[in-house]
Amino acid sequence: MKGGQLSGSRRAKITSPQTRIALARGHRRHPQLLPLPAPADAEAARAVFAAQRRVALRTLALLGAVLFGTSGAIAALPVLDRMTLWGFPLSWLVLAVATYPVLLLLAMDHVRRTERVEDRAGGKRDGPSPGGGG
Repeated sequence: MKGGQLSGSRRAKITSPQTRIALARGHRRHPQLLPLPAPADAEAARAVFAAQRRVALRTLALLGAVLFGTSGAIAALPVLDRMTLWGFPLSWLVLAVATYPVLLLLAMDHVRRTERVEDRAGGKRDGPSPGGGG
């Protein structure tokens, strides 16, 4: 071995037959940029985005109220730790069972409101709405 190389050996590039066939075909698509929207479309998109951001902030505030309110109620009412139902402290059941239906309703309301914002802006959605109205 001289200079860190094996004498007489060369590196060989090894590829699978499928790779060689794919490279020989040359069917690689180059990414194409999407056309820029017209200024009126961009303004409409910004308005929809701003309205949906307001809906998201409302949902986030309600989410915080549910989670912190539940935790606060349990902290304020230590009697919930002493009361049991089916062998579990009531405070655990409130956190583990009662909050999830509220969170589900909150999520469904959020989706309904954001879709309503899009509908008011004239956006078209595929398929019926979750409320069955469309």
